[in-house]
Amino acid sequence: MLSFLRALKRLVMVVPVAALVLGSCGVSKKSNSEEGKLKVPDSFYVSYNLNKGKFIDKGIFADTNLTNLIAIAIQQNPDVFITRQRIEMAAAQFRIKKGAMLPVISADATASGQKYGDYTMEGVGNFDTNLSGNIDEDQKVSLPFVPNYFIGLRSNWEIDLWGKLKNQKKAAYMSLLASEQGRKLVITTLVAEVATRYYELVALDAMKNVINDNIALQDSALYITTIQKEAGRTTELGVQQMSAQLLRTKALLAQTERNIVRVENEINYYLGRFPQPIKRHADILALGMAADYKPLLPAEILAGRPDILEAEWNLKASGADVLATKAALLPALTLTPFAGYSSFNSKLLLDPASLAYGIIGGLTAPLINRSSLRGNIKRAEAERTMALYTYNKTVLQAFREILTVSNDIDQFKKVYRLNKGETDVLAEAVSTSNELFKAGYASYLEVIAAQKTAIEAEINLIETQKNILQGQVALYRSVGGGW
Repeated sequence: MLSFLRALKRLVMVVPVAALVLGSCGVSKKSNSEEGKLKVPDSFYVSYNLNKGKFIDKGIFADTNLTNLIAIAIQQNPDVFITRQRIEMAAAQFRIKKGAMLPVISADATASGQKYGDYTMEGVGNFDTNLSGNIDEDQKVSLPFVPNYFIGLRSNWEIDLWGKLKNQKKAAYMSLLASEQGRKLVITTLVAEVATRYYELVALDAMKNVINDNIALQDSALYITTIQKEAGRTTELGVQQMSAQLLRTKALLAQTERNIVRVENEINYYLGRFPQPIKRHADILALGMAADYKPLLPAEILAGRPDILEAEWNLKASGADVLATKAALLPALTLTPFAGYSSFNSKLLLDPASLAYGIIGGLTAPLINRSSLRGNIKRAEAERTMALYTYNKTVLQAFREILTVSNDIDQFKKVYRLNKGETDVLAEAVSTSNELFKAGYASYLEVIAAQKTAIEAEINLIETQKNILQGQVALYRSVGGGW
């Protein structure tokens, strides 16, 4: 028994001393979220001219059919709904952490009773109290079973000595801001995906028209070749070659129609609806060339791209989380006040004389589970480092995307001008070869070659126009988008 009392005495002495020692260590109040971040250049270093035109924004989507589809996608896409719920979750977590800084106040109504032993301090005290001449009849204790009633308010409040709760709230708030940037990123990505597939669909329509026109030409050429064979001006081989070319072109038409259905289904998926016809522009070449756009300055890129901002807020949140986990190692001060009515006589419970109040203060510091808390610090520090690497990776990716896409658009415009000239020349060559073939001055092989190169050139022209428009969408996305 004496050894237990001595151990208890040592523990009573150790706990306050340990709390003071731990508290004297303190905790850093700041987390340097800038440490380790990439230093971006003040300007771009590229081998082509970027300083021209105007800044890109959602005004690039001038086709009303496309803007209508984008509006539907933003309203109905499941990913947008999911992202909104992530924001709700982050907002709820912020409210939880914010509320943790305030005292918890609860209403309390309790009734209890106990029979004390005759040889206990309470039992003897209650018996002796009833014999006292200093109390009236209402103050006498009911024996042997002593009831106790309480009705009032109780509170529990952790005082944020070292900033643990503050940094937890800060981390939750930063995560909320990151979630909002995540929503913007989802919308920008969604807009870009719908626009990219829309231009692919319009391009496929144009290819289908080109193929149908060539099928009509090849039908006519096959008919003429058949007539010439019957007249002895050509051979069966010419008829077979013309027929094979026609079948090849019809197979290309079937492949194009398959791709049209595939892209329509993809667009409907992004619009959050079941497959149905997509209203679109009739001619991709009529959509015109993309304008010249200025790039943003490096600092503007960092401030405009939602993925960079999301990564930055996550980095700041992880820094605050590190501080919160470090503060968990330090002593915690908790206040537990109460106020209400307390009585062992239910009839007198609400009497003003039954008013009771008090407060308990406690300072606790972790001793046994410190290794677990240090493990939490290591985890938080690793998450902070990972968030830093993610931020740096996102910044590098942003610069790579912008410079690559800008160069792609510039080069595709040059290719388009060359393709256009080639298409015009080959269209005349097809007409010339057909006239010469009818007059007997050209062979069927020359007609086949002219038609084959012409259809390839027209399809290449359409592909290049599609690449320019899709590159414009990619540039819109790479500078941050917005809708």
